Amino acid sequence: MKILAIDTSCDETSCAITDGRKVVSNVIYSQILIHSKWGGVVPSLAKRAHEEKIDYVVNECLRKYRDPIETIDYFAVTQGPGLAIALEVGIKKIKQLSLQYNKQLIPVNHLEGHLYSSFVQNSKGNPKQSFMFPYLGIIISGGHTEIVRIKDHVSYETLGETIDDAAGEAIDKAAKMLGLGYPGGPVVERLAREVKNREIYHFPRPMIKNQSLNFSFSGLKTSLYYFLKEMNENKKLSQLKDIASSYQEAIFDTLITKTEKAMKETGISRLIVGGGVIANMRLRRLFRGLVNTYEGEVLFPPYSYLTGDNAAMIGVAAYYKAKKNIFVKNLTQLDRIPRFPLPKYYL
Repeated sequence: MKILAIDTSCDETSCAITDGRKVVSNVIYSQILIHSKWGGVVPSLAKRAHEEKIDYVVNECLRKYRDPIETIDYFAVTQGPGLAIALEVGIKKIKQLSLQYNKQLIPVNHLEGHLYSSFVQNSKGNPKQSFMFPYLGIIISGGHTEIVRIKDHVSYETLGETIDDAAGEAIDKAAKMLGLGYPGGPVVERLAREVKNREIYHFPRPMIKNQSLNFSFSGLKTSLYYFLKEMNENKKLSQLKDIASSYQEAIFDTLITKTEKAMKETGISRLIVGGGVIANMRLRRLFRGLVNTYEGEVLFPPYSYLTGDNAAMIGVAAYYKAKKNIFVKNLTQLDRIPRFPLPKYYL
């Protein structure tokens, strides 16, 4: 089953063609250079860049595919969550293509995509792996931090989520306070790798003892602000690595503790972890250590580009939705959903 998918949920313009779980063609245009000077994503600039690049990205994806577009079975698009004015660029383009080529359209929740990023294979069908439901899905990105029970394909139940900032957002904002630029995750990870004592400073873990599976990172971010406010600039610069590492450990400890709580409550020891923050090797090691304690398993996106926003994961998620006959019923009414929780109605 061949699917052409588009994702414009934030600051990447992406188009992919998938065949089942295999990625046949994939193109990503990143806007990092555009937004880095502003210290974060500027929605109006993101929309303009999507509009400027969407035709090129789709055409380049089709060029790499080599076969005619008529050989594609279905089209798919990220409907949300994401930046409203960014989402509408991809939706507008896919509507045009669907009408032009008379193809059914599959709507995909961006969070579904992150969950399915661990299912993606390259064009040769690697990695080869089997799946055994149920799983706990852990989504850790710049916009979302969630724990999800996955009973079967396209069958989700949200067990916990952040009540304020997402983990990735908390890292990016900390990097900005430390003068490390945007995006902050890779820089914080690199600095944290260079210290022997991972936690010289102890930052709070909001809600870590709360009985729910929800997260909160706003208080942690505030604690860093006041911590830095009391520190002179020279000391901050000399302690930059230790501060970055200690702050990162506070976030990761919270993520692992809440995940372990979810494992105990559900009895599920198999994890699927997706989202941009899972590109961090330290966090991957912590998740591996956690599941080893419970003789479980953890699946990560197998290729580095799959941790960020991309259309390949949207195409693979769409494949499983098509198998369940989930299509857009009225193309003209398809619209963006900037705040789009995982669809419980698939349970």
